[in-house]
Amino acid sequence: MSDYLGIIVIVVLVALLAAGGLFYYFRPKAKDLPPAPPAERPLSDQPGAAGESEEAGAATTTLPPPVPPAEELIKAPEVEVPPPSAGRMVRLRARLARSQGAFGKGLLELLSRDRLDDDVWDEIEERLITADVGVGPTRAMVEELRTKVKVLGTRTPAEARALLREELLKQIAPELDRTLHVKPHGERPAVVLVVGVNGTGKTTTTGKLARALVGDGQRVLLGAADTFRAAAADQLQTWGERVGADTVRGPEGGDPASVAFDAVARGMAEKVDVVIVDTAGRLHTKTGLMDELGKVKRVIEKKATVDEVLLVLDATTGQNGMRQAQVFAEVVNITGIALTKLDGTAKGGIVISVQRELGVPVKLVGLGEGPDDLAPFDPEVFVDALLGG
Repeated sequence: MSDYLGIIVIVVLVALLAAGGLFYYFRPKAKDLPPAPPAERPLSDQPGAAGESEEAGAATTTLPPPVPPAEELIKAPEVEVPPPSAGRMVRLRARLARSQGAFGKGLLELLSRDRLDDDVWDEIEERLITADVGVGPTRAMVEELRTKVKVLGTRTPAEARALLREELLKQIAPELDRTLHVKPHGERPAVVLVVGVNGTGKTTTTGKLARALVGDGQRVLLGAADTFRAAAADQLQTWGERVGADTVRGPEGGDPASVAFDAVARGMAEKVDVVIVDTAGRLHTKTGLMDELGKVKRVIEKKATVDEVLLVLDATTGQNGMRQAQVFAEVVNITGIALTKLDGTAKGGIVISVQRELGVPVKLVGLGEGPDDLAPFDPEVFVDALLGG
């Protein structure tokens, strides 16, 4: 009997152990359990409880900041107040002296020698021609200097400087009218047409001129008639926005004459003082494009008078720039020259040669890359910078 009881006990124990193993194997895993219910907020933290209002409860919730309207994300550029144009060349004279000083000092050294023989005069002539003064003006200068040296005899450095200064001024022709004609005519604005070859700094000069005129207290409107390059119109518009001047532009590849006409018409309607029209940088070898430039001028004149036609020339191009100038002069009546990059070359003699060839004065000079580095040309300041005085 006791044997049967022992067997029964063993069987029960085995059964219990097997049941425990099955329970452990098939128990619910942590991932199978339902999510725990959220902890209940204490009554004191709930809105309206213990003296708190609904508004106080809402204030504890952090909300994302409101998104501003799209137009507020685009910040309008700040309008600048440029300095007036008067006195700019005097302030920038040091830049001229750095680029042109070697030319002037070299001439002074030669003229101050005790003995001026033919070799010395040949060297003086060579230096003048190298500085792009031009063959005709150079010969005239050398002949005049030789005559005066013979009369004076012995020369001190001060006398040599005075001689050279007088002769350079005579060749630059300080008596020429360098006034920029930008005064409005009653209800009609002055119109300035800016022409020149790509790469001379034409569009930049147009923008800098607008700055200078705004600095002088005038209202300016820009016409982006270079429709062949969208970048040119964008660049001009950026220049205008910086000083509060609007820009009239047309579709890319559109009719430049139409844009110029629209700019003048809008300038008259808004009673601005000056309309400056930037034209495409035309290659002087392309007759068709040059003819188109003549068309732009004729179309403008149906609405108003063109007061200034400024030809932008790169001083570093030398005599090649002279050939460009001559072709432009055949197409439009150039009234003045804007000579850019004059601080970047020692060939300042192009001021003399271009005036002599075209019969029109240099009215503006670019003396750096800064926005206010365009200055009215002053012959005396220029010559003094050449001679380092």
